[in-house]
Amino acid sequence: MSYRVVKGNDFSDVLNGNVGFVLCIGNTRTAEIPGITAAGENPDLIKFTPPADAELLHYGQCKSIPFPPATPDGKPTPALITYTALRLLKVPLFVVDAGLMVKPKIPHYTINAPVGNNIAEQSAFSMDSAMEAFEYARIIGKEISKAFDVLMIGESIPAGTTTAGAVLKALGLDPAVSSSMPQNPVNIKREVIEKAVRRVESDDPIEILAEVGDPVLLAVAGISTGAEKPVVLAGGTQMAAASQIIRRIDESSEIYLATTTYVADDATASISEISAVDVIASDPGLGESSKPGLRAYTEGFVKEGVGAGGATLLAYKNGYTMKQFLSEVERDYEIIIEQVRKQT
Repeated sequence: MSYRVVKGNDFSDVLNGNVGFVLCIGNTRTAEIPGITAAGENPDLIKFTPPADAELLHYGQCKSIPFPPATPDGKPTPALITYTALRLLKVPLFVVDAGLMVKPKIPHYTINAPVGNNIAEQSAFSMDSAMEAFEYARIIGKEISKAFDVLMIGESIPAGTTTAGAVLKALGLDPAVSSSMPQNPVNIKREVIEKAVRRVESDDPIEILAEVGDPVLLAVAGISTGAEKPVVLAGGTQMAAASQIIRRIDESSEIYLATTTYVADDATASISEISAVDVIASDPGLGESSKPGLRAYTEGFVKEGVGAGGATLLAYKNGYTMKQFLSEVERDYEIIIEQVRKQT
């Protein structure tokens, strides 16, 4: 089966209409905690991961760095999977700067959000900054949604599973979080989360984001509540946390969550328990790939990000079989990953 319902009902028919894809990218200094993230081949490259992901989706190559983002041992960014789906389906892409250290070399919106602080040490940002960024995001969501039947929102933010875990904990939920590494650094994340949530003194969702969240969660929540059409959140733990925030802001919002089977099958993630909305998991079929870097996804590496699960579901809803889609992903892998690596 190319996709399956993990929680609630099969909402995939909502994707039969005209879809616009929004990518929210940002940074949190929580990612600077040693060992907490694998989003970059070395710590100095972490700040370039979000803009490089956005550039890859638009150009099919990165501009800010000479090669695509990868884990320390070379597993490719999930942006590759999303790129393949958007390329095949000619889906419009909108990039939103949500607190970036490095701006992408691509036209983009901004919500005027600051880079998120290290939540283990201090508030993510001020309440004033959070409110302004949230309102900017609502405007973007309202305007973009006018042109489409449904919005799909992806994200890229190193250490986003940790800030999402803190938000879930502050909301009274079990902060089980996934990871881009097979050996999820649960102890590091738990220590950060526990330190952060001690400061939370409110159940207001925006105040919680300002205290222990990150700017990408602000962007996703704002765009989703501002949109006047259904929204499919494409991602894992981060989008589950966003769904909880969105539902607390607007209970009537039509929100869904699409992820990969790699997240759905991750025992440390508990995606069905932490999501506030219906969940579908799509299988990109990477276990059948001839490329070791792609097969690594089935071994617990990377798993999700940059909207990969939702983009895969969109490809299947538009008639591509798993075998056909995998063939196209491998084609792009050869061009974007293998050829570039040979040249650098």
